[in-house]
Amino acid sequence: MKITVEIDATPQEVRDFFGLPDIQPLQNEILQKLRDDMANGIPGFDPLSLLKPALPAHMQSMETMQNAFWNAFATSKPDDENTDKPAT
Repeated sequence: MKITVEIDATPQEVRDFFGLPDIQPLQNEILQKLRDDMANGIPGFDPLSLLKPALPAHMQSMETMQNAFWNAFATSKPDDENTDKPAT
């Protein structure tokens, strides 16, 4: 036996239904603090430091990441169908 239930609700409606707290003001405050710290140049809030935990270990330096992008672009081949053909 298989039963399928489809619920048409927004994420906010589901949070309200389950009694979860509204954390939107807290999220906005944290994001604004992060933006301010990045704009003021506070150490540890530069883009590479913020992305470092999400990057694989072999791409945690800017030079390595740049080399990876250059290598990817250098080895990619243009799309044969769309190169140097006049528009019809």
